Amino acid sequence: MPKPLTDQEKRKQISVRGLAGVENVSDLKTNFNRHLHFTLVKDRNVATKRDYYFALANTVRDHLVGRWIRTQQHYYEKDPKRVYYLSLEFYMGRTLQNTMVNLALENACDEATYQLGLDMEELQDIEEDAGLGNGGSGQENPHLISPSPPPVLSACFLDSMASLGLAAYGYGIRYEFGIFNQKIVNGWQVEEADDWLRYGNPWEKARPEYMRPVHFYGRVEHTPDGVKWVDTQVVLALPYDTPVPGYRNNVVNTMRLWSAKAPCDFNLKDFNVGGYIQAVLDRNLAENISRVLYPNDNFFEGKELRLKQEYFVVAATLQDIVRRFKSSKFGSTEVVRVDLSTLPDKVAIQLNDTHPALAIPELMRILLDTEHQTWEKAWDIVTRTCAYTNHTVLPEALERWPIDLFQNLLPRHLEIIFEINRRHLERIANLYPGDHDRLRRMSLVEEGDQKKINMAHLCIVGSHAVNGVARIHSDIIKMSRVIAERIGEDYIRDLDQLKNLLEFVDDDSLIRDIAKVKQENKLKFSAYLEEHYKVKINPNSMFDVQVKRIHEYKRQLLNCLHIITLYNRIKKEPNKNWTPRTIMIGGKAAPGYHTAKLIIRLITAVGDIVNHDEVVGDRLKVIFLENYKVTLAEKIIPASDLSEQISTAGTEASGTGNMKFMLNGALTIGTMDGANVEMAEEAGEENLFIFGMRVDDVDAMDKSGYDAMEYYNRIPELKLAMDQIAGGYFSPDQHDLFKDIVNMLLHHDRFKVFADYEAYIKCQDKVSALYKNPKEWTKMVIHNIAGCGKFSSDRTISQYAREIWGMEPSLERIPAPDDPHNMAGEYTL
Repeated sequence: MPKPLTDQEKRKQISVRGLAGVENVSDLKTNFNRHLHFTLVKDRNVATKRDYYFALANTVRDHLVGRWIRTQQHYYEKDPKRVYYLSLEFYMGRTLQNTMVNLALENACDEATYQLGLDMEELQDIEEDAGLGNGGSGQENPHLISPSPPPVLSACFLDSMASLGLAAYGYGIRYEFGIFNQKIVNGWQVEEADDWLRYGNPWEKARPEYMRPVHFYGRVEHTPDGVKWVDTQVVLALPYDTPVPGYRNNVVNTMRLWSAKAPCDFNLKDFNVGGYIQAVLDRNLAENISRVLYPNDNFFEGKELRLKQEYFVVAATLQDIVRRFKSSKFGSTEVVRVDLSTLPDKVAIQLNDTHPALAIPELMRILLDTEHQTWEKAWDIVTRTCAYTNHTVLPEALERWPIDLFQNLLPRHLEIIFEINRRHLERIANLYPGDHDRLRRMSLVEEGDQKKINMAHLCIVGSHAVNGVARIHSDIIKMSRVIAERIGEDYIRDLDQLKNLLEFVDDDSLIRDIAKVKQENKLKFSAYLEEHYKVKINPNSMFDVQVKRIHEYKRQLLNCLHIITLYNRIKKEPNKNWTPRTIMIGGKAAPGYHTAKLIIRLITAVGDIVNHDEVVGDRLKVIFLENYKVTLAEKIIPASDLSEQISTAGTEASGTGNMKFMLNGALTIGTMDGANVEMAEEAGEENLFIFGMRVDDVDAMDKSGYDAMEYYNRIPELKLAMDQIAGGYFSPDQHDLFKDIVNMLLHHDRFKVFADYEAYIKCQDKVSALYKNPKEWTKMVIHNIAGCGKFSSDRTISQYAREIWGMEPSLERIPAPDDPHNMAGEYTL
């Protein structure tokens, strides 16, 4: 008699087998009940909603497994060039719905759960956000066109690479605690830990067989046999794999996130002298490397733990890349590539921001010290393999690591960086003889009281391609009934086809349908706001939204001054026919960023006064949206009428939120900054509300000097708003609560809020006037949706693939796991 299988063994057997060919509702229901049973809930009457969510997630995951395995087999058989996307952040959000959409399972799952007496939307809401990045952007909307999750640059790029059939891998850190949860207590931001793994994660699979050692500290020995990095401290990198399905092409790529583990080799002499407990505790410190994500306040801090995180992900990933390169060739299970000289032909490494910059010296270290290549050959391999995407133009945000920290933590890498810099400056000196200032500006090593390594310069020197991000952000989209009825469904794979909507811009039926969808979304979100914020919302009001990180350069303060100005106008002329607005601001302030936290407090204080003023009524409401993240964005973006993108011109390097709003039928009020420039080019500047200084104007003002007091004394409405803030009108119990904000705006404002105030108010008046004409407003919305084609990440990734990685995208489907096929032996993940 065979030994009966345990529940765990049965569950594993189902997972490995997968349900690749199961498309019908009956089989889905059967598998759902099986997974529910394996959660040890024998009686459905006592099952919780979380039990049901895990049963549904595991059922859908089963559908992925066969495709995931088959995709890796396909890559192993064909030996394509592989692209590795290195990022310290992957803000994946939720996985369940994206997987159902990409596998064409959404309708079947909806019907199956309905027949079981369950609500699929409720089950989806159980899923924890994988908040492994800063920011947070919009996802799904079943009624209008909308970005399909994952939502943020690095995450949606993985989605697009799978949809385009590219052999791609995302590499990052599996943070135990993601971006913090934000609570608003008495108007102030309070941070709470985001323990997103407390219930487990049904989408990941631990891969201990691919665990890799990562070294820190130690010293460097130069011996006749070569350079050796010795006496190091070792931390183990344990990989967790998450499948990333393409859009209905049976391709399932992999995101591999590393978790830090302490090695198990205990020093017995510590135990013998009674130091056993301390020995264990010291080793557990190693696991702090993957404990928590650093919040981003656009200000670089040289923390040793952060540098450890950056090297940890790079070192583990490059070991994995080299292992796969050596063992992957036409289905062979042997190590068939010994020489790494052909690495650039088979490997492309994309560095997302400067955080993975250490990939450059680490790959050099491997080639020089382990593979014994010459410097010239190693450098050629590195520069042809690596490419770099820059994310910020703010000087204070650029990574500059102190040399002392480098020397202590990564001594061999510092030697390599010094040599890279010596050769780099030698080339510059030959090109520009006697130009010492140029040498200083372009050096990888910044001089000063404390010498520092400029990581952006390292990325630029060590990469064969460098690009910014303002022109490359957005997401693929999913089905929209309203759009597809006019132009067909092919636009889902080719977003440029949205231009065909321009043929219907005067079509009254399309105008009505889009307006109806928008109103339905607003009604749904109004109910959510009333339930969670206890504020009565006028669903016919303009939903005016600014959701992004709280930062001075994002200029939430300019928005706040407009709110106060509107409030004062309504109070002054209560009988005038005002355009009603519900103004929503959301975002997180970095925990140590005092000014950003004070901005949140000002917004909540203004909201308290405005929302309780009977004279104003429902013509103006102000809500600070607590704990803005992907799941909240799913509700906000489809309901928004106006998107605020009002950063000072020349300060916003990236931003994807503006495009998500645009796709979902919100009009943009903004400066000519970041991606707003491309949006204006595509939709026509006349179809956006553009105001304020351009980059040249800001540069000119920097040279001539910015005098905030001149605007304060000249513009009565601005002066009144500032006097109210300074005098305690919005903080009656503490009149000087906002003195730091007042002082900053009047005397130390690098982002020139007052200089754009007048133009912003006048532009907002135009917005209010157009909103009173729903037909013309909606026609402008159609122009915006039609202009979104350029912002598909599929287009972006296609361009990356051809121009940077030397790869050719494909829309060809690979065979499903249940299709007849010939296997070429074993394969490697």
